[in-house]
Amino acid sequence: MTHHDMSGFDPRASFGKDVSERYDAEETRGDEEQTAAFLAGLAAGRPALEFAVGTGRVALPLSRTGVRVDGIEQSPDMVARMREKPDGDRIEVTMGDMSRAATGRTYGLVYLVFNTIGNVLTQDGQVRCFENAARHLARDGVFVLECRVPTAPSRPGHQFVDPAHIDVDAVGLDVCRYDPVTQILDKNHVRISADGVVFDPIRLRLAHPPEFDLMARIAGLRLRERWAGWEGEPFTADAWRHVSVYEHRPAR
Repeated sequence: MTHHDMSGFDPRASFGKDVSERYDAEETRGDEEQTAAFLAGLAAGRPALEFAVGTGRVALPLSRTGVRVDGIEQSPDMVARMREKPDGDRIEVTMGDMSRAATGRTYGLVYLVFNTIGNVLTQDGQVRCFENAARHLARDGVFVLECRVPTAPSRPGHQFVDPAHIDVDAVGLDVCRYDPVTQILDKNHVRISADGVVFDPIRLRLAHPPEFDLMARIAGLRLRERWAGWEGEPFTADAWRHVSVYEHRPAR
């Protein structure tokens, strides 16, 4: 890692054994049941495919609604963590890159949640995710993308520090630098406590909803509806995230 950026960061290695073991404690958001209910409604009894299925945070509650869920995932450690959970052997996983790997099936629902498309660090790669989703969709299927609306500041130097949490004996700081040319946010979550200092870096390519809509068009899809959350909240200028539902464009 250089003084100037996180160019040594490899997203493929960023979800290894250490991260997989603490992922659920740190990344479970409490909206998993609402997410599963929303997705089950769109699946309407048909099989679903999750890109970047991870530890099964969403796939497992969705499968418990009666939907058959397959996954694509490139981290064997994350999948191993899912296999340890109740019903964790229920999800059939294809190992590989979600922008290219194929399961050999089509689905009524493909979904990619929790800002994970940002882990793909180029526009071309993100377009390939849409194209791969379209290839896996039945003609009347839908692709659901959940992602945070970017708020990277335009401050000089595009650098900022956000206090993530402040405890009596520890603080967590998100130390960030945003490059508006590449749209890449370098973020290092730093935890400082009596036990020492822990670094947890991540790189994300940020895109706004209209850019995703154009990616969808390139992939032969179109936006059907967009919400601000999993309970159908209206998407407004104040929304911090979007849940976007894409469908095949009709043949002309």
